[in-house]
Amino acid sequence: MNEIPFEDSLIEYPSDFPIKVMGKVHPEFAQTMTDLVLQFDPGFDPATVEMRPSSAGNYIGLTFVVRATSREQLDNLYRALHGHDMVSMVL
Repeated sequence: MNEIPFEDSLIEYPSDFPIKVMGKVHPEFAQTMTDLVLQFDPGFDPATVEMRPSSAGNYIGLTFVVRATSREQLDNLYRALHGHDMVSMVL
């Protein structure tokens, strides 16, 4: 069986990469997540964040299209988002 080595990536760097973040509705959720994304992609434009409320209005989904420069950058961003107490899910 041919396995992809751990170091290899199917993503070519640099590239624009969408990340979806979901959490409960909170007045500071979008700004807090944007600030976190900016730590890993300082060139990120906050005006490009897409927001989608859940049908019941209890959750909100945010889509960030970051400029991915390395697997390490994406891994660290995913870990930071996933570990944040306001975040329910990261895709």
